[in-house]
Amino acid sequence: MKIGFRILVVLILMAFVAGLPVGAVAEPPAKIKFGHVAPPFLGQSKGVEAFAAHVKEKTSGRIDIATFPMGQLGGERSLAEQVQSGTLQIAAVSTAVLQNFVPQAAILDMPFIFPDRKTAYATLDDPEVQKKIFSYFPKKGFVAIGWSENEFRDFTNNKRPVRKPSDIKGLRVRVMNSPVYLDTFKQMGAFPVGVPFPEIYNALQTGVIDAQENPILTSVLMKFTEVTKNVTITNHCLSECVIIVAPDYWETLSPQDRQIFIEAAKVAIDTNRKVNVELHQKLPKIGISIAEYCEKNGIEVIDLTQEERKVFQEALVPVWNKYRKKIGNELFDFMLKKIKEHQDPVPDF
Repeated sequence: MKIGFRILVVLILMAFVAGLPVGAVAEPPAKIKFGHVAPPFLGQSKGVEAFAAHVKEKTSGRIDIATFPMGQLGGERSLAEQVQSGTLQIAAVSTAVLQNFVPQAAILDMPFIFPDRKTAYATLDDPEVQKKIFSYFPKKGFVAIGWSENEFRDFTNNKRPVRKPSDIKGLRVRVMNSPVYLDTFKQMGAFPVGVPFPEIYNALQTGVIDAQENPILTSVLMKFTEVTKNVTITNHCLSECVIIVAPDYWETLSPQDRQIFIEAAKVAIDTNRKVNVELHQKLPKIGISIAEYCEKNGIEVIDLTQEERKVFQEALVPVWNKYRKKIGNELFDFMLKKIKEHQDPVPDF
């Protein structure tokens, strides 16, 4: 009787388990990696964290994204190659680097293409702009789903105040290793020098270079302004990054999960921009604004007027013409039209 009862219990349990729907069996969360190169305290890093949090919340923990800042998974080119090969699921990589894979991405790096921050953000958030630019990525092994950013780039040097392109002539400038950036400073008569980012401070201090171009926020936080007291707010390029996903991984996602990822990308850039604004007003640890910091430390800051920006833009027309041939007239003209469409009569610079 006991044996028969046990068999009956086992049969009942087997029937119960067999009758369970697949969705009722708990699945372990998928471990996904998201790599980028920004330091943890910057807006881009906070945006990536917000991306991961949004996905985890909306999938009830089913998709758990681990974020890796500061180039822990490699430099930007390596991150792009990893996503392209499918060994990394997600990354945020600057268009300055992505243009080596997707030439059309260079349109966002054209010097002085954006007249002001408000216009830039309105243009980038335009669904037609995103659709157009992101359409070039799949053929190169990427799925582009949104933006992140490192801020507008500015110019610091230890030689002289800079108000016009000729003031840059002859300076040894550390420039990001990107075709557009190299061509931009060569056109102004500078000598671009390849220096790894962690070595910029020492290179400035020892005279290996005279100048460097980075967002003013980065220059202050990395203490570059200790050894380059001349700062010009050029906003010559917007260090925009694209959130890219490996196609093989994207194919495993349901339409609902894909929509969650696209929503997460919007959350990421909104967080990114918000934190950048906050950092400009309250620097980490010292709690004062960038303007207050510069005044307190004897750093001369020049804000270019619209007329001065126009002089720079005109001087760099040859760079635009060179990349118009590479990018194509259609995309180039499309972007210029969109920028004009979103431009305020009174810029916010």
